[in-house]
Amino acid sequence: MMFRLTNLDRVRDRIEEIARKCGMPPEGERREAEGVSKDRFVEVLDSERLKKGKESEVLSGTKTAGQRSVADLRKYTARSAEKYNIDEELIRAVIQVESGWKPDAVSVKGARGLMQLMPRTATMLGVGDAFDPEQNIEGGVKYLSQLTDKYEGDVEKALAAYNAGPSRVNSGGGVDLPETARYVRNVMALYHRYREEE
Repeated sequence: MMFRLTNLDRVRDRIEEIARKCGMPPEGERREAEGVSKDRFVEVLDSERLKKGKESEVLSGTKTAGQRSVADLRKYTARSAEKYNIDEELIRAVIQVESGWKPDAVSVKGARGLMQLMPRTATMLGVGDAFDPEQNIEGGVKYLSQLTDKYEGDVEKALAAYNAGPSRVNSGGGVDLPETARYVRNVMALYHRYREEE
């Protein structure tokens, strides 16, 4: 099953979810304040990133992580990309959608860190501290690599399983949850955007 950017409302819902995680005002207020038209998902992310200077901004870490910039964190993405043979642009896209590059992010379901690892998954992957950026990224990329192998290189199926769990990915490669389909579309959109920029 191919995931396509066909439902603008679903994409906007995901934008708002990410915006809430990043502590940004609701979309209507942002659009009024900035005069933003009906932008595509990645364009909104890019404008927010540029506005806040995300590539140079120092992110709050945890007691073990200290202060880390996105540039520092990308050293870990590059290392893990090479080690597990996963495109670095895909890793960056997953981190952007999962946590907005916040090492101390915690989801309502208890997922932790940059790549939003659930405690049980983190333990399975040998991650002792999910809030440590280096461990979190390595564990998340290792898991993504395992899923990519499981689904014979099908990145979209791997992403769906990363988000919802392998048991939720049906035999046709689809998922039961609309939010997982949105997740896959959003990550893939950013992934392609990052590849074009490199």
